[in-house]
Amino acid sequence: MSLIPATPDFLDHLKDAIPALRCDPASAGWLEEPRGKWQGQALAVLRPSCVEEVASILRLCNEARVGIIPYGGGTGLVGAQVIEAPGILLLSLDRMHAIRDTAPEDNMIEVEAGVTLQSVQEAAAAAGRLFPLSIASEGTARIGGVLATNAGGTGVLRYGNTRDLVLGVEAVLADGTIIRDLKRLRKDNTGYDLRHLLIGSEGTLGVITAASLRLFPRPAERATAFLAVEGPADALALLHALQSQLGDVVTAFELMHRQGMDFLDEHGFQMPHPLETRPDWMVLVETSGASGTVAALEQALGAAFEEERISDAVLAQSDAQRDALWAIRETIPEGNRLTGSIMSHDISVPLSRLATFVERAGKAVRAVAPDVRINCFGHVGDGNLHYNVFPAQGRARQDYAAQTEDIQRAVHDVTHDLGGSVSAEHGVGRLKVGDLERYSDAGRLRTQRAVKAALDPRGILNPGAVLSGAPLG
Repeated sequence: MSLIPATPDFLDHLKDAIPALRCDPASAGWLEEPRGKWQGQALAVLRPSCVEEVASILRLCNEARVGIIPYGGGTGLVGAQVIEAPGILLLSLDRMHAIRDTAPEDNMIEVEAGVTLQSVQEAAAAAGRLFPLSIASEGTARIGGVLATNAGGTGVLRYGNTRDLVLGVEAVLADGTIIRDLKRLRKDNTGYDLRHLLIGSEGTLGVITAASLRLFPRPAERATAFLAVEGPADALALLHALQSQLGDVVTAFELMHRQGMDFLDEHGFQMPHPLETRPDWMVLVETSGASGTVAALEQALGAAFEEERISDAVLAQSDAQRDALWAIRETIPEGNRLTGSIMSHDISVPLSRLATFVERAGKAVRAVAPDVRINCFGHVGDGNLHYNVFPAQGRARQDYAAQTEDIQRAVHDVTHDLGGSVSAEHGVGRLKVGDLERYSDAGRLRTQRAVKAALDPRGILNPGAVLSGAPLG
């Protein structure tokens, strides 16, 4: 069934039916994605202020077979928030930004979808609690989009992905049905878990309008260290050694290659390197917990030196030093953006095969394009690597246009062969629809299509994202 492009007359119909609805022009800022790889189109941006207005919008769009794209903070990297088709409508929940309730005794906070992730973190801190999800775009990313993509970030090793931090959701289905399931319960076995079905669906099954999120006690101490390791296999061995000695206080374990640091130098970031030398591979590790956490990490790193697991280390002595160490890791994506990748990959593999992936992927990519530069970095503690391929110095990514698809296929084939995923934390969007069809189990893909058909039979929700869907007719 084809979708029907929205018209100015249909917008007037929406505004007559929903008097409080804000309907704004889709200016350039709404139609771009962070890396500038896609330019979208849209007739207008709909900005409701409550869940009932969202329900009315979806009901009317569903009746008219008008496609609609739920829009969070616009920070997604797989094109889920943009579409190159006329007559589409964007649905932004940025006016729904209330923190409805904070319950420290339940370790819960209830927020609307338009609240930014940073605001949730700050509200949790004001209540003496921690909301542990942290991503580079947390000042802009909105909770609705964070849940829709099941965002990962630096704390997955200890706290899990976004879906592990959600107790309940409020959402609207394509036909306007409101699901009110904002629970505070850790245990609830009453039927299908619609919460987990909607989280990670990228706005293709429903629109999340609010969520009750898990909070945690704030740690008494945090310890942060920047280390030099021989390679990915040594980094993994170090991780296991630290977990054996320290337990679950290991909160983050980030692997970096010197290529990322070199890009920062190229673009004039002037970030001092914390180690005496610049090794090929580095690790940023953070632990958090009760009093004594800093001393415990220091002792564990001393043992790692003696066992030659690390060759150099800096342990932050203040919050300012900790922030400076994290700034290196968090600025690497900006250095990548300014350099301009030929192809970026967000993959995960079993930890036992991580070092094998790095070796095999490098050979596969250079078999296609021998002179490229590779920046491999990421959340090695959960097997998630950002494996980005860049032009040789003095060349532009356009010079590799004929090889781009082969580079991506080489990386993804190695990932799949090692039992990994071609989308670890960024989602599928429109960028990886073909990859999902190529690498997914046939039964799993068929079931996903059946779920989509059941919840959104006319295909109005984020058409063409995740699964190839109804075209605009």
